[in-house]
Amino acid sequence: MADLTSNFVGIKSPNPFWLASAPPTDKKYNVERAFEAGWGGVVWKTLGEAGPPVVNVNGPRYGAIWGADRRLAGLNNIELITDRDLEINLREMKEVKQNWPDRALVASLMVPCEEEPWKRILDRVLETGCDGVELNFGCPHGMSERGMGAAVGQVPEYIQMVVEWCKQHSNLPVITKLTPNITDVRHPARAAKNGGTDAVSLINTINSIVSIDLDLMAPTPTIDGKGTHGGYCGPAVKPIALNMVGEIARDPLTAGLPISGIGGITTWRDAAEYIALGCGNVQVCTAAMTYGFKIVEEMIEGLSNYMDEKGYKTIEDFRGMAVPNVTDWQYLNLNYITKAKIDQDLCISCGRCHIACEDTSHQAITNMVDGARKFEVIDEECVGCNLCVNVCPIDNCITMEEMTTGSDPRTQKPIDRDYANWTTHPNNPMAAIEPAE
Repeated sequence: MADLTSNFVGIKSPNPFWLASAPPTDKKYNVERAFEAGWGGVVWKTLGEAGPPVVNVNGPRYGAIWGADRRLAGLNNIELITDRDLEINLREMKEVKQNWPDRALVASLMVPCEEEPWKRILDRVLETGCDGVELNFGCPHGMSERGMGAAVGQVPEYIQMVVEWCKQHSNLPVITKLTPNITDVRHPARAAKNGGTDAVSLINTINSIVSIDLDLMAPTPTIDGKGTHGGYCGPAVKPIALNMVGEIARDPLTAGLPISGIGGITTWRDAAEYIALGCGNVQVCTAAMTYGFKIVEEMIEGLSNYMDEKGYKTIEDFRGMAVPNVTDWQYLNLNYITKAKIDQDLCISCGRCHIACEDTSHQAITNMVDGARKFEVIDEECVGCNLCVNVCPIDNCITMEEMTTGSDPRTQKPIDRDYANWTTHPNNPMAAIEPAE
């Protein structure tokens, strides 16, 4: 049976599933119920300075995007860091860690970009017995307007500076949480590494307005007739998060830097994908807010079954295995030829493949054969784009089949099995030219 035990930068937990810093981790009551459900760790909702707590809005805090079945695809959040008193949070954190010593407890922190406030809060957090700190450089609204959150995360020099302070004034593992609201996530990751961070976590939420109320003529959620941008999360952000994780994992300047994966993780498969891209654990928020804490049971069981099926004893056995296969477009094999194939036994004759291909692609799928309704691929027109696969409602009805011999019916050119990419293609004006003999 697979061993899901996690040891992330020295922080141990019984499994790699942590709750991210967010509303579900705002108090002892929530956190202990999460641990009872099986979560391996939590990152406590972000703490601020001692003194008057921040003030959150007393109205709608979430906007949403749904699929056709009203399944939540994305959630927009305008809530700020914890609005509970720092002393209460610290006391409850200490109690939780004493009650659950085998679970990971990490403190998320956000204070002004000055050394003394960081030193003060680190001193207090150390007293809780928590396992590490996560530096919140990602919050894109409210706090960023005060010079914190994403306002720091978008300036690599600030990131490095604060990480250095935290490493100097604390012996706890430091996880630097990165904002996705930046052109190239590699730069803040490099800065965090240069500052001595033990790990990075990403992504934080994405700047967004999810919808406009056409009666109120204001963004949603709407507060007294006005709305604002907020942080977007949920299943819809997973592709963006995976790309950014992959960029850091394969960057020569950050390769090997431990990563905690965040963004749209709803199933065990999502988690496994992050691990395959190099993540040592994953953090979840929206799925727990949508389905409750017990969703972790399915995640644990599913990941364990997958690992048993593949023969992986621990997550280290497959962590990072996908990283070498993430490349730039210019290195893709241009000699790789595929054609779509439709399984007539599975086809329900809905016609979606034909419509998509006929109207928007390459007119490579029939809708009639010998006077009867039938959908077949025209190899002479098919470029192997696989749009038909993605619009077909039946799993495995349409598959992509590699051609390895003969000629491509579309181009009439012989199929070359040798690898060739854009860097050497004759159509590339910058192609590498073989030296003359």
